[in-house]
Amino acid sequence: MERLWKVQESIVVNAPRTKVYAALSRLQNMGKWSPECFYVWHRGTTAREGTGFVGFNRKGPLVWFTTCRVTVADAPYEFAFRVSTFGLPVALWGYRLEPDGEGTRVTEYWQDLRSGPGARVTELLGLAFTGTRPEARAAANRAGMRTTLRRLQQALAAWPTDRPTERQRGS
Repeated sequence: MERLWKVQESIVVNAPRTKVYAALSRLQNMGKWSPECFYVWHRGTTAREGTGFVGFNRKGPLVWFTTCRVTVADAPYEFAFRVSTFGLPVALWGYRLEPDGEGTRVTEYWQDLRSGPGARVTELLGLAFTGTRPEARAAANRAGMRTTLRRLQQALAAWPTDRPTERQRGS
């Protein structure tokens, strides 16, 4: 199996980019939509460039955490973050948002950053934590992206358009 270093998946969400971006940049939502990440911890409610957070993940009986840092917070166009473990780079995850009719095309992308110094250690940690070989990680992430994007689509379809934002509620 040839190793893929980048994958992406897209879906059209029946919501404006501002609404989609707000949902994606609320980091706790990852735990609701991702089939692998079940909880996100960070201080505050707003994710900006530089915001750090911890993702708690599971695959079957395996549970692990990663440290992450928001690298792009360009509302309402793109949101991205880098993932590391024990200070070693693991991946770049992100979402690009483009108008598509009356909705938004959401493209989730992933890039494997396990190369260069420390790559072998990070690959071994990834295998131990996730049970997934480095060559199979892209396929696993592609499947996870499809699930995440469908859940995002469903969540926003059920979100009333007149629902007040946090700012409007005075939070």
